Amino acid sequence: MQDLLRRYGATLTGAFVVLTAFWLLALVILPNVTLFESSFRYYLPVVDIGGPKDVYTLANYQKFINNPVETSFLGIPFTMPIHMITFFNTVIFSAIVTVITFVLSYPLAYYLAKMVSPASLPTLILLLFIPLWVSEALRAFAWYIILTFNGPLNSSLVGLGLLDSPIRWQNGVVTAYDAIVIGLVYTYVLFMVFPIYGSIQSLDRNQIEAAEDLGAKWWQTHWRVVLPHAKPGIASGCVMVFMLSAGSLLVPTVLPSTRSNWFTQTIQVLMLESQDWNSGAAYSFLYILLCTVVVTLVMWLFKVKLSDIAK
Repeated sequence: MQDLLRRYGATLTGAFVVLTAFWLLALVILPNVTLFESSFRYYLPVVDIGGPKDVYTLANYQKFINNPVETSFLGIPFTMPIHMITFFNTVIFSAIVTVITFVLSYPLAYYLAKMVSPASLPTLILLLFIPLWVSEALRAFAWYIILTFNGPLNSSLVGLGLLDSPIRWQNGVVTAYDAIVIGLVYTYVLFMVFPIYGSIQSLDRNQIEAAEDLGAKWWQTHWRVVLPHAKPGIASGCVMVFMLSAGSLLVPTVLPSTRSNWFTQTIQVLMLESQDWNSGAAYSFLYILLCTVVVTLVMWLFKVKLSDIAK
């Protein structure tokens, strides 16, 4: 605070503080507190709101474990609540998106940080940023066109002789979520590239050369030198990509199959189509809590601290 006062003066510093406080209070804290409070109330007609039926309850949260259905995993049949199945599918495929984006991003980030010439770096980074100039909606619809039955992907593969006939990509070639995974990877890959690039850029080139001089193979250099140094960037990128993928609504809505359902779509149906804001609020906070537990568990398994992500 003293640095701000010394640099900008009392008037401008006070304006910064007031605007920041307003943003946090009016746009973050109060809406979430109101939503959290409504998640513990029944969904009632307007005439009953504030009456004897308008009491606090856990019924909205209990809906998450209602409506069990038959399902299977690896050929093993079992029964699970339908919304819990949707949640686990969302978490699993968000994790798959995170892994794929890391596999694609790490070589590119290393190339940008340690191999490309300084004169070419601004141009390459600009080329990477160009897709972000187009809205996420347009990018999702572009992939919808690419993956359609008579789209350019099928036409190219059939024309090259790699396919005998077109494939319905959006119905899922491997899983019901193939198109969603492709769309999410394309949408959020740069959120993995740049944190890793920032971490690798700070690595002294002499350490890599020392490992090579000592006889380390290329994969040993990356495993023993580059990856440990880039761990903060990798952790930050993974958390961002996972949470953004799990919280995405546009891509799962534009690129679904007949058998896919993202948990955010369940929340949207509750809030907008069913007009049940109370249950939607409960599912929203439950989703945040469960995703936070998943991220915390993964951080513990990989021995990554919150301070690593904040670097």
